[in-house]
Amino acid sequence: MPLPFLTADRSFEAADDIALPHDDRARWRRPYRPGPWRVGAAALWLLLASFVLFGAVIIALTASPASAGVVFALALLVIVAALRLLRMGVWVSARGLRHVDFLVTRTVPWKRIVAVRTVQTPVRWLGLPRTVQGQALVLVRQDRAAEESAPLLTTHNLDFLGRVSAFDRAADTIEAWAAEYRRG
Repeated sequence: MPLPFLTADRSFEAADDIALPHDDRARWRRPYRPGPWRVGAAALWLLLASFVLFGAVIIALTASPASAGVVFALALLVIVAALRLLRMGVWVSARGLRHVDFLVTRTVPWKRIVAVRTVQTPVRWLGLPRTVQGQALVLVRQDRAAEESAPLLTTHNLDFLGRVSAFDRAADTIEAWAAEYRRG
């Protein structure tokens, strides 16, 4: 019995002349999807925030509004942390490469980048102090060509743990962006 809803509808692929809004190369984009570990951790933080918000409502109904405001502010802080966790990663655009960490965001223009390459090195497992052998995507900048910079992506971070092929695709995509914009 054929199931027509399981077959791919290719009618939208025929219209290649339609530019989607996300095809704008000047817009910052992450060339890979966030990994399941990152999404799961953010979901747990948002679940915690929902319990804290519920507690803020209970406190507002039974206690002073000032204490409810403190708990509400704590819930907002947890929500912001979860959203920042989801935003972490490497972003690219025609202007350069942006590395978003939890507290710091660094943007490097393409003209200051010497190379973006994949190296075999000990990497941190899920950002913890324990190191394991893996691959890392590193950025070599003009002003710091001799220094070893922190890796942009690793095979053992929240996005790529257990997904080596996804790491390879993401690294290849970022390297292709670097090669294209360093030439131009």
